[in-house]
Amino acid sequence: YEAVEQLAEEAGLPLPVENPQEALRAQQAQGLAEACGEAAKFFAACLRRNVGAGASEYLANRDVTSAQIDAFQMGFAPNERTALKDYLLNKGFAEDVLVEAGLLIKPDDGGASYDRFRGRVMFPITGARERVIAFGGRALDPNARAKYLNSPETPLFHKGNVLYNLAQARMASADDKKPLIVCEGYMDVIALWGAGIKRAVAPLGTALTENQIALLWRSSDEPVLCFDGDRAGQGAAYRSIDRALPLLKPGKSLSFAFMPQGQDPDDLIRERGVVAFDGVLDEAEPLVNVLWRRETDAQSLDTPERRAKLKSHLRQLVKMIVDEDVRGAYGAELAQRLEKNFAPPQNRYDGRNSRQGGQGQRRQNGKGRQPFRQGFQYAPPAQVTEALKRRGGPSYAGREIVLIGALIAHPGLIERCESEIFGLEVQDQGLSDLLAEIISALSTDPALDSAGLKSHLSQSSAAGPLERVLNDPELSKHKFLRADAEIDEVDGGFRNALAHHLFESTMKQEVARSASQIFTDGDEAWKAAAAAREELINSNKVSNSGRQADGDAQTRFDDALKRMKDTVTRKFNR
Repeated sequence: YEAVEQLAEEAGLPLPVENPQEALRAQQAQGLAEACGEAAKFFAACLRRNVGAGASEYLANRDVTSAQIDAFQMGFAPNERTALKDYLLNKGFAEDVLVEAGLLIKPDDGGASYDRFRGRVMFPITGARERVIAFGGRALDPNARAKYLNSPETPLFHKGNVLYNLAQARMASADDKKPLIVCEGYMDVIALWGAGIKRAVAPLGTALTENQIALLWRSSDEPVLCFDGDRAGQGAAYRSIDRALPLLKPGKSLSFAFMPQGQDPDDLIRERGVVAFDGVLDEAEPLVNVLWRRETDAQSLDTPERRAKLKSHLRQLVKMIVDEDVRGAYGAELAQRLEKNFAPPQNRYDGRNSRQGGQGQRRQNGKGRQPFRQGFQYAPPAQVTEALKRRGGPSYAGREIVLIGALIAHPGLIERCESEIFGLEVQDQGLSDLLAEIISALSTDPALDSAGLKSHLSQSSAAGPLERVLNDPELSKHKFLRADAEIDEVDGGFRNALAHHLFESTMKQEVARSASQIFTDGDEAWKAAAAAREELINSNKVSNSGRQADGDAQTRFDDALKRMKDTVTRKFNR
């Protein structure tokens, strides 16, 4: 509406109004704007007179030049009770208009009205049409109750919908082809302007509101929020995250730049110059980084319970994001960070460590950590494989398919078995990728049902493994995988399958460890077999030389070999 109003005014055309009330509102707004404009002229004139000597000295000490004063229409409100009131009444403005514009205060007891701003350096606040709609005032008296004072809410001015210097800053941002910079106060914006950075704005004494973020995004896809390097600045940044999360859209976000400890942009530029400030901007971080740091620094994460709390809280934050695409991207990103930083260590067995309790060593390659079971050096003998088959149930790979199939058929399992699912190791790389995609999707949108999850997975990079799982005949053998199964039945079936899976995984580790010990710990059966083999070789050498071989050597070797095999099988089975 303001854009149309401005164009009509420039063209000299009256705006049609829908009703008399709207016409009255427009007329009142015009009167308020005219009063604020005249007040700005009065304050500017006072700054140049003797009454404003103290304010001029204050600005000079802050290295504010006359060019900055003129550009921002800065002024001074005399420390008198009715200086502005008397001036504007003489200009023909009605007292009630001045009260409604926020320039005068009318006591509730019916006493005489008086100036709202007294003894302050004045900063006019302009709206979308670059007309003055409100003021901010900085007290010169160090004992003043409020260091900064803004105009109250008026028909012209809603501080949550306005950004200081927005009209000029967005033009500079377009000219420089650089993002808007959001500072905390008027003086930061003015200092940056003086240093040649004219694309800075500031909220008016509050954290960024939803409407202010929307205003920023009209001109800049990723404005940089520049906060002081202290606890208060960090708190302001964190509050901005909560405001921004529900509003995020593809290509629309925020970046965060933090000043050195104890400094604001004004301080930094005066002490170290614009190059130092540019360096701060160069180190600006994306919103997701600051969100992650906020949540991981909030408490110690040294126990499973605290890490589980972090996961749960991150899921709730991701759910705040309204846009589906951005919500999915954040869910995937945070799930990946959780996996990278808090996944349980995955050890690969190495026979060289068997004497230290078989703890093994971590193995890493270009693809990151590898599960323990991918590092076997010794396969279990046929007797063990047959024994496993006699236990019944699917193979090791089959159990992986059952576990993942259960999660696809009943996504609600992740709420009941969160820690088990996040800690699940899957040997098959395709199934491992599918599990990661499932966790990411459900972390992003816990309300996904089976059909929604399948639809998401079918359009992801895990579509191939998904089809393989859904077509595996193993799934039809389990009642708890049916779509109509009760959640308690599903829970029990899943945990039972998981128990078998973990048992077999643990047994395989023990098998590998036992195999290494058999061949490295000097087992008597092994020593006897080795000695018999040596004897048999020597006997064959005798025979080849033409002498009579020891016929019992072969028998002794066969007996020793049988004893060694029995020992190995017994240890494997155990």
